[in-house]
Amino acid sequence: MFKILSLSLLLCSFTLSVAASSGHMQKNGGNTSGICADQSKPASLRCASAPTAHFDKAGRLWLAWSMGGHVYVNHSDNQAKSFSPPVVVNLIPEAVSARGENRPKIVTDDAGRVYVSWTTPLKKRFTGHVRFSVSNDGGKHFSTPIIVNDNLDETGHRFEALGVTDDGRVYIAWLDKRDRLKARQRGEKYHGAAVYYAYSDNAGKTFQANQKIIDHSCECCRVIIDFDNRQLPVILWRNIYGKNTRDHALVNFSSATQFNLPERVSHDNWKVDACPHHGPDMSIAQNNDYHLTWFDNAPDRHGLFYARRNADGSYTEAINFGNYKAGASHPSVLNIKNKVWLSWKEFDGKQDSVWIKFSKDSGSSWGESQKVATTKGGSDYAFLLNSKNKVYVQWQTKTDGFRLIPLDIN
Repeated sequence: MFKILSLSLLLCSFTLSVAASSGHMQKNGGNTSGICADQSKPASLRCASAPTAHFDKAGRLWLAWSMGGHVYVNHSDNQAKSFSPPVVVNLIPEAVSARGENRPKIVTDDAGRVYVSWTTPLKKRFTGHVRFSVSNDGGKHFSTPIIVNDNLDETGHRFEALGVTDDGRVYIAWLDKRDRLKARQRGEKYHGAAVYYAYSDNAGKTFQANQKIIDHSCECCRVIIDFDNRQLPVILWRNIYGKNTRDHALVNFSSATQFNLPERVSHDNWKVDACPHHGPDMSIAQNNDYHLTWFDNAPDRHGLFYARRNADGSYTEAINFGNYKAGASHPSVLNIKNKVWLSWKEFDGKQDSVWIKFSKDSGSSWGESQKVATTKGGSDYAFLLNSKNKVYVQWQTKTDGFRLIPLDIN
């Protein structure tokens, strides 16, 4: 095990943990763009551009977001009607990636620990380090943030995915350009980035050495981690096949630290010498079916897609969904028992809208697409959440702030 490096100095006398100016619950919503522009005002979820939400097993809603060089965490016990005052994760301010595909992440375990990760960009474009912190007291205080990537070259270590098992085993996977940098120093070509991961078996106190899963991944699409029915990780990403075919791949693990050969998920054959900033999503069922969704823009096969990887390793034929002409994008998928939900965002020229699609039979057949929310003025991506088998859509909008939309489909 290696001792993890930290960007932050230990502050002996600085014990700030709450950024709000009072102990009252912070209300959500309301157009407060003027307040967001005033850096002297307390940090507010209303001003966050790319929050990440997570329900713990007790039904508490946790959020991680950033503002003014800090990552914040707060929670709600009433389905986002109000929130606790935000707690600062990184006491020393730093650059924080918080836009689109790259944003702070948050998860919890059965012991009540709260885990947070994010990317801090460096001075050179498209470079960064993966950062991590954990709270052992239910989100009241967080450990001094550390750098997870053990290569500290000024190159890309970004777009991290954070996954934690119920008993506190931590996995972080990300897109890494250390091998690309070395190849170019040798005068060799190297397409894209690589997928690396780090593992901790002690709730994030230390991590084992970084391990490379594959070379030549797409370099700026989100990475996804979920866990199979053995509590082993499955990692999904956009890969590069051949020179510049950007389809999707996944890898599953045979033990806590041993991964199998990556396998190709999509065969849309999108050839593009650029990064789409458009990653996939995955939700794994108790019977070990993997429910997968993604976007591709190949001339003959484009738009949003869903497929199921069956427990025996076979795949169903991918189905196309959403209105491609309305820019259907950034799909999310959630499975609960035999039910599967898909959500995504569209734009009709005047307003953003969130759409859903629902299956009662594990994705074998689907109902009609339904619009569940709209907004004007811009919005973040929409994400599906599960709280005690109730399904919600998380959506941050410029006009209304954070929205938690219940889905009543059964």
